[in-house]
This record gives sequence, structure tokens and C-alpha cells, in this order.
Amino acid sequence: MNLSADPGPPARVPARAGGNRLLASLPEADRRHLAALAELVRVEVGEVLCEPGQPMRHIYFPDDCLVSLLAVAEGRMTLEVGSVGGEGMIGASVALGHAEAQVRAVVQRAGRAVRVDSRDFCAEFGRMASLQRLLYRYTDTLLAQAIQIAVCSRFHVLEARLARSLLITRDRLQSERFHLTHEFLAHALGVRRVGVTKAASSLQQQKLISYSRGNIEILDSAGLEAVSCRCYELVKDAGAGGMANVFV
Repeated sequence: MNLSADPGPPARVPARAGGNRLLASLPEADRRHLAALAELVRVEVGEVLCEPGQPMRHIYFPDDCLVSLLAVAEGRMTLEVGSVGGEGMIGASVALGHAEAQVRAVVQRAGRAVRVDSRDFCAEFGRMASLQRLLYRYTDTLLAQAIQIAVCSRFHVLEARLARSLLITRDRLQSERFHLTHEFLAHALGVRRVGVTKAASSLQQQKLISYSRGNIEILDSAGLEAVSCRCYELVKDAGAGGMANVFV
């Protein structure tokens, strides 16, 4: 994984630039003020934006990229507990008093993100009531999704969990086609690669997906939802309902 990919000198973000819905939902004056402290950066696939236990230097608001949030045990065992796209942010816990990251954030799809120095962000959080309300609602939504994913990982079979993960990725990217390696899926699902290979082969044999060299296409969305456990709907509803409450 790339720990220090440098996209070069970042560009300052114009007040109305970017596609992040959290930033867009702030009152215009607050959004302009925060934008003056921000920079637009490009992040690459595999780039690690933060590690658990390490200080958070920056807060990220994805634009067109997708970031996977991985819980880490004993430094090597991982489990995806959420993903963040243009609807969310990485580093909300810093503003809530946690100076160190709680998860590993790994870029799943390359793209742009708005980045703010964590110290500047915390200072604005302390004085900006609109940002406080937004983050409290957003962190509630993240927690609800993480709890459901943890329950799913404990009680449901791997094939159903893989189907759930692929459907959530589709929803985040708004595309039936995307790239996910067996290695990444193994990290996300907390299993060995051979398990992912077997589960993916089963879904492919049922003509629900095509999978070749990490390139995935969902061929039958309804069929894949039928194979998935109900956790897909619960996570989807928690995300949709929770984010609807955030963007009020």
C-alpha cells in the first residue's frame, strides 16, 4: 500500500468547487470560510490516508474517489467497517476529541478529495455551529453502518457477505462496473484470498457477476440482492436514511 503518494502542489479549492455533499450542505458563508482553509488533492488506489493509533494530520472530504475504512487487529488482520465517497468524510472523530485515527483509510477508487489540516478543522469545528450539527449526525450514521457490518461479518456466510459488499460498492460508485482485487476483498471481508476466490467463483457461476483480473461487472442486480443477506438492505437504509437526516 502506498503510504505517501504525493500528487504535487495542491490547488486551492474555490468556494463552490467539488462534489462533496457534506461540504455542499453547509451554509454558504461557512462553506466559503472552510474552503479558504482547504486544498484539492488527488489520491491514488491503495494510498493510505490514515492508520489507527497514528495522529490525523488531515481531514478528507472525498469528491469523486472512494475510500474504504478498515478496522485493524494485531496490526495485520482487517475488516471493512464502512466506505466513504462524495457523501462523507474521513477524520470526523478528530473534531470529536480523538487526535489519533481509529481506522485505516485506504483509497479504493482514485480521484479527488478536499483536504483540510486537522488543526484548522478542529478550530473551525469549535466555533461553527453548522459544522457541529453536521458532524454529530454524520458520525451517528457511520456508527449504525459499522455495527450492522460487524454483525453481518460474525453471523453470515461469505458468499452473502461478498454480495453485500459488491452491492454497497456499486451504490457508492453508481456503476455496475468497478475494480476490486481478491487481495483487497480479502482485507475488507476479513478472510483469506482463497475464500474470496471461491465465493466470487460461485457468484460468477450463477451468472450474477463477471470477474476477471479484479474487473467486476454486476450482471444481475436483482439476483445478487437475492443472494446477499438482509444486511445489504439494512446498511443501505441506514446510509440513505441517515444521510437524508444529515443533509437537512
